[in-house]
Amino acid sequence: MRWSRLSFLVTPRRALIALAALAVAGLLIAWSGVISISASSGHWRITYWALHWVMQNSIRTYALFEPEPPVDLDAPAHVRRAAGHFETSCAFCHGSPLRVNPILPAHMTPMPPPLANASDTWSRRELSRIVRHGVKYTGMPSWIAPERDDEVWAMVAFLRALSHLSAADYQRLAFGPAVPEDRALEGCARCHGLDGGSQGGAFPVIGGQSAAYLDATLRAFAKGARHSGYMQFAVDGLTDADVRRLAAHYAAQPGVSDTVQPAEGAGAAIALRGLPEADVPACESCHGAPSKRSPDHRNRAYPRLAGQDAGYIAGQLRLFKQGARGGTEYAHIMRRIAERLPDDAIDAVAEFYSAAGRGRRAE
Repeated sequence: MRWSRLSFLVTPRRALIALAALAVAGLLIAWSGVISISASSGHWRITYWALHWVMQNSIRTYALFEPEPPVDLDAPAHVRRAAGHFETSCAFCHGSPLRVNPILPAHMTPMPPPLANASDTWSRRELSRIVRHGVKYTGMPSWIAPERDDEVWAMVAFLRALSHLSAADYQRLAFGPAVPEDRALEGCARCHGLDGGSQGGAFPVIGGQSAAYLDATLRAFAKGARHSGYMQFAVDGLTDADVRRLAAHYAAQPGVSDTVQPAEGAGAAIALRGLPEADVPACESCHGAPSKRSPDHRNRAYPRLAGQDAGYIAGQLRLFKQGARGGTEYAHIMRRIAERLPDDAIDAVAEFYSAAGRGRRAE
């Protein structure tokens, strides 16, 4: 009897009218503007819980599609590579061993979490997902160059190491030498030092590189023609005068060179004679001293390779091969060449050029 009476009262037509009334009421409330969207009002506890629950589930699901890291995340070079970028672009929200409780996060909704124990909360692939794609409605941006797996994994390596870093360790990794009264150079020195050395393999050797190439490369990063979550962020806002001054400073430092000596081995053979069977020209025909280059390439701004870090050379060649590496107006040349280089050839030529500068560059 009660059920039949309830069925009489709740008809499909009445249910639709009730739903429509609720929808109209919701629209009127939203239109009125009485709902506060100010960060100072915070979230209701249930709202915060629901958003965080959805975020956690989403990350854990999509992390299943993230690849396993191709590198040793405990390697010091990977941790060092992301430290300066973390201090510049992350620490003001998430804090650091030097700023455990920064003031800004307390006034944000939702409040950015401290990351000292991120590795206890998230797996490597989950951290990769967060770093690469960011989180909607939180202010957490996606990685500027999501195709740069090497950079994403370096940041994951740093986050995993963060809980073990003392304030002194963090200071050493995230800040470069003191640079008086030069904001642009201070930003570069944070990672590259004042000498442009590799910092133990964490960065390319830019000391001794030609000013023309450094200038063209910085401008390629600024235009987005060369992709890097680190460098595209770092060059944002540099003036033409800054670019010229930075290129001149690092070109004047000891480091890489365009001079190599005849040597034996597979790497030397590729560098000096190429791989004719794969239609790969000698590396020296573009990267050698101008007097040894082919006439068409003599006056072009190509990078100097002798003394460059072997891991960096190999990594860049593989990025070219994968189509994930942009660059200056000549980048298309390297893409075609790298596609024809087998992996063992890449490693051999990278080691040859690195060894060609040993004893000459200052680390």
